[in-house]
Amino acid sequence: MDYSHYSALQIEVVDKIMRVTLNRPDDLNAINAQMHEELVQVWLDAQQDSEVSMVVLTGAGKAFCAGGDINWMAGDDDGREIKSMTTDMPRKLVLNLLACEKPIICSLNGDAVGVGATLALFCDIIIASDAARIGDPHVRAGLSAGDGGAVIWPQLIGYPRAKEYLMTGDLIPAPKAAEMGLINYSVPAEELVATTEKMVAKLARGAQQAISYTKATVNIGLRQLAETMLDAGSAYEFLTMQTDDHAEAVAAFQEGRRPVFKGS
Repeated sequence: MDYSHYSALQIEVVDKIMRVTLNRPDDLNAINAQMHEELVQVWLDAQQDSEVSMVVLTGAGKAFCAGGDINWMAGDDDGREIKSMTTDMPRKLVLNLLACEKPIICSLNGDAVGVGATLALFCDIIIASDAARIGDPHVRAGLSAGDGGAVIWPQLIGYPRAKEYLMTGDLIPAPKAAEMGLINYSVPAEELVATTEKMVAKLARGAQQAISYTKATVNIGLRQLAETMLDAGSAYEFLTMQTDDHAEAVAAFQEGRRPVFKGS
């Protein structure tokens, strides 16, 4: 399969391992419309490609993904692309990722924030640099956590802790995230690649069809849950995009100050 049409993602397939790299390092791999479209499609391509048995997902540069690209959002004058990203595309991204039966290892090279955290946490095995942080600070931008965070966080760490972190937007250091079961492993940054490759080799030695079908079975419950929650979550997020609080958050970000929310 030809992956040369991808631009926001760098894709390589060697020895049946697909390596997907979020490739906007100058913007901390923040997700704009192009990257969002490619993240929707790549899981379909991985599933269909007979030369792929496993996927490794990581980010270029010092961050994994800083979430949605706020500067791009501010420049979307008519809001059409934003509406697509907050309604139809998050649903497709999550469901396509869950429908991919091939193991997906997230090699978390740096901070995973907002939809970046959602992307990482829906992977099958998450190995993080101990310098990375994970969080879903939608609320700090005056937004509802509608792109999948509300689905996956409670399944990993339970409802009380998930609601605490989703409602405060606090970032969790990788060692603490591993301790509470949000991710699988936190390792020294210099050991991230080697640890990831050990896991890749371990899975590659296994019975691939059995591994894939086991993953597919486990994901049935997650897919059902996502199907019931994502439309409502996306609608709530789009509603909060129309609020004064969100406008204040965008202005504060651009002006380099803390937002002052008024609950409107």
